Amino acid sequence: MSLSPPTLSSRLSALAQRLGLSGRGRLLGQRAQELHLPFQSLPAPRDSLWWQHSAPLERLVDMTHGALSGPVQEDKAEARAVLLGLVREEHRSLENFDLRQLDGLCGQPNDAWQTLEDIANSPAGKQLRIISYKDFVKTLSLALPRHLVGEALQLKSADWRGQRLYWCGEQQQVALACAIIYARRRGLELMLPAELTHYRLNPAGLAELDNRYFMLAMPPQSWSDPHFMDLLLTGLPYARLSLLRDPGAPEFLLLPKHNPESAALGEGLRLAGAPDVVAYLRQLQAGH
Repeated sequence: MSLSPPTLSSRLSALAQRLGLSGRGRLLGQRAQELHLPFQSLPAPRDSLWWQHSAPLERLVDMTHGALSGPVQEDKAEARAVLLGLVREEHRSLENFDLRQLDGLCGQPNDAWQTLEDIANSPAGKQLRIISYKDFVKTLSLALPRHLVGEALQLKSADWRGQRLYWCGEQQQVALACAIIYARRRGLELMLPAELTHYRLNPAGLAELDNRYFMLAMPPQSWSDPHFMDLLLTGLPYARLSLLRDPGAPEFLLLPKHNPESAALGEGLRLAGAPDVVAYLRQLQAGH
C-alpha cells in the first residue's frame, strides 16, 4: 500500500514536535505557511561576457559589518561570521597567459554585446581599424599601456562562472576586445603575465550555513507586508542581507535554527514558497 505524501500541516506539526515548540512557535509556523507573497525562483547562472551578470557571491569574502541589517547587533554578527565562510578567495600568478583565452569583462555591461566578436564588429570596434600588426600593438596598448614592459594582467574567475576568465579593467574595453579578436583570427600568440583572483564556494562553509540557518529569498514586497512583518517583529532573532544587484531582486532573510520560534518561522516561510538560498548555492556547487 502506497503512502500519501505528508501535508504541509503535518510537516509543521512534526517540526513543532521535534523542536518542542510552544503554542506561540506553532502559531508562527502556521501563519507563515499561510502567507501569500510573490515569491520567485532565484535566477539560474548565466554564461555571460559580463562579470556583473551573476550573483555577486564574491562580496561575501570581505563583507563588512554594515552589510547585514536587523534589530540586534549580536544576531547580525553571528550571521556575518557564518556567511564569511561561504566563499574562498584564491590568488594565482600566471607567468605565461595567452591573451586569446580571455573571454570576459568586468566593466559596466552593455547588453548589446554578448561576445567579444560583437564588440569588435560594432561601430565603435570598426573605428579602430586593425589592419596590420603595428595597428594591433597600438590598439592593445590603449587597453594595456604597460604590457610591453611586462605589467601583469588582472583577471577574475569563479566556480559559478564556469571556465570564463574576466579582465578586471573597466576602461578601453573596446580596444581590448578588438585586439583579442584580431589575435585569434591571425593566430597570433601573445603570452603575458597575469594575476588571477579565483572565487570558489566552500563546502564546509555551506554545510555550516545549512546547519545553523534558514536562509530564504524574500521579495521586496515582504518588508511592507503587515502580515509578514507581524510575524518577524516578535522578538525572535534574524538578520537581513541585500546582495543581488538587479532592481526588484529578493533580499535574503537569515533565521537561526537554534531558536525554536525562529526555526518555525523559517520552515513556515519555506513551505509557503520562499526559495531556499542554501539549496540554490548547492545547485551552483553541483553545476560546477
